[in-house]
Amino acid sequence: MAHNIFKGLGIALITPFTSEGKVDYDALKRLIEYQLANGADFLCILATTGEAPCLTQQERDDITAFIRERVAGRVPILKYCGGNNTAAVVEEIKTTDWTGIDGILSICPYYNKPSQEGIYQHFKAIAEVSPLPIVLYNVPGRTGVNMKPETIVRLANDFANIVGVKEASGSMEQVDEIIKNKPHRFDVISGDDALTFSMVASGAAGVISVIGNALPKEFSRMIRLEFNGEYEPARKIHHKFTELYSLLFIDGNPAGCKALLNDMGMIENVLRLPLVPTTITTKQKMAAILKELRI
Repeated sequence: MAHNIFKGLGIALITPFTSEGKVDYDALKRLIEYQLANGADFLCILATTGEAPCLTQQERDDITAFIRERVAGRVPILKYCGGNNTAAVVEEIKTTDWTGIDGILSICPYYNKPSQEGIYQHFKAIAEVSPLPIVLYNVPGRTGVNMKPETIVRLANDFANIVGVKEASGSMEQVDEIIKNKPHRFDVISGDDALTFSMVASGAAGVISVIGNALPKEFSRMIRLEFNGEYEPARKIHHKFTELYSLLFIDGNPAGCKALLNDMGMIENVLRLPLVPTTITTKQKMAAILKELRI
């Protein structure tokens, strides 16, 4: 029976671009090494933060191969594969070479707003063909529909290869409901940096983090302290990040995170349309906080 290996600090990896808008593999290599040297427990690739909707299939394949070779089994890799056409997602799972990938992150179908039964049937179809463990991704703010706790728990009970949920509903009540009723081998993973402290304190197994791209050491320390029951020092770290959490997402994701990494000299501050860089005001505020955090 599959169990969840995606615990602790997961990085929702960005895709760095050159000033010409091409994938910047030198920066990607730098980022991967930086994160693995500073406490990242797993990488989550080619999802929202990675600007996957604006990458070609060839770019996604090349990035996957590059990350796989670079990571070389040092940490697990969770790769996004999802959509709102069930048959197309099933076909993609069947035809993709999953060598060197450890799990699939799959989003609740967006835009066409299925019922809870529709969501259940969608993930049932995926679970029946997937060669890898699946982490569900619930993010109502992006999809327009909330996968309810009872649907998540039903899927967890019915399919041994559904091992976790990246929960980004923003509702601690929902998180508690899932944790209370889930099977033991199934984990809740925070999909929201600002709620990670509270979610881990409530029994979540970790986070798939945006802020971790830039500040993995500090964020992983917070989670580890919580795992050890040391909530006071963990809370102090959480409070240091409070202002940064909101600034990071004010102009959309990953605009804030890329601005932060640019200030650190890690990447060019380039996104692909329809996303644009964060405003100068936001960037300056984040740079000031970053300076304080790194003293």
